[in-house]
Amino acid sequence: MAHGDGSVTMPMRRLGPSGLQVSVLSFGSWVTFKDQMDVGLSAECMAAAREAGVNFFDNAEVYAGGESERVMGEAIARLGWARHEYVVTSKFFWGLHDGPNSRNTLNRKYLMEAMPAALERFGLEHLDVVYAHRPDPRTPIGETVRAFSDAIDRGWAHYWGTSEWSADEIRAAIAIADRHHLHAPITEQPQYHLLHRTRMEVEYRRLFADTGYGTTTWSPLAGGLLTGKYLDGVPEGSRAQRGEFFERHLTSREHDEKVRALQAIATELDGTLAQFAIAWCAVNPNVSTVITGASRPEQVVENMGALAVLERIDADVRARVNKIVGVPAWPN
Repeated sequence: MAHGDGSVTMPMRRLGPSGLQVSVLSFGSWVTFKDQMDVGLSAECMAAAREAGVNFFDNAEVYAGGESERVMGEAIARLGWARHEYVVTSKFFWGLHDGPNSRNTLNRKYLMEAMPAALERFGLEHLDVVYAHRPDPRTPIGETVRAFSDAIDRGWAHYWGTSEWSADEIRAAIAIADRHHLHAPITEQPQYHLLHRTRMEVEYRRLFADTGYGTTTWSPLAGGLLTGKYLDGVPEGSRAQRGEFFERHLTSREHDEKVRALQAIATELDGTLAQFAIAWCAVNPNVSTVITGASRPEQVVENMGALAVLERIDADVRARVNKIVGVPAWPN
């Protein structure tokens, strides 16, 4: 809802079938905390997000080798937030130590050791949501479900979810939990943006309808591609200079024409391309929250401007977007 001063109240949405309320825009620490930002700057960005109405803060064990969790925990302590004021998460799979039971696994040994270690880094007694950061085909899904359910029973977390799991894997986890009276996962964390839509809009469609599963989507700006800053080459100090992964995904010329056309729509809606890209994700009713990132408080404020653009995206705009980027189809 817009106010007289032009500000917009942050909408809240339920996280999947749970009663947990999360802000439709949220703030994450991937590739920024510790690597680009110290505790002071992280606290400034988190404070700016909280001021805008954000209550959901995303993290993962693997980010900066565990240091991202430490930085976020120290930032929260510095800000003096009461525990009831925010939702904080982390994800587990990649591991921090070498060994067959410490890397790329969701087995019980790893999970029951990794989650208490994360709590220690955060300096918190519990997390709100813990995720299986990737599926693990080598560990029975039942073992993983029981470990996450036990973590909730032990008070380490309130809820658990999945990240980049297939619809079939998610359904299997829910079925096992229901059969054995365990805590079922409630939310998925998939990549979702204007140029990456098939999983969210096609593969998960029936899953959403049948289970009400939630989503905390990541990369609404496609790593910066949907800001338009790569249209004229790679800016100095940008992510595309940080390694082969970013360079391959952010400097592709095949998207330039689409990005320019999307930028024109954003201008018509009185927003930046970044704001439009974030708002477009939030328009999807199956999105519980869109995770945004920033390395400066000013970027946080700009990203939160997506709320005003969100109110201007109608069926005509969505149809124009589909014409520009194409309608998702089943993957081959």
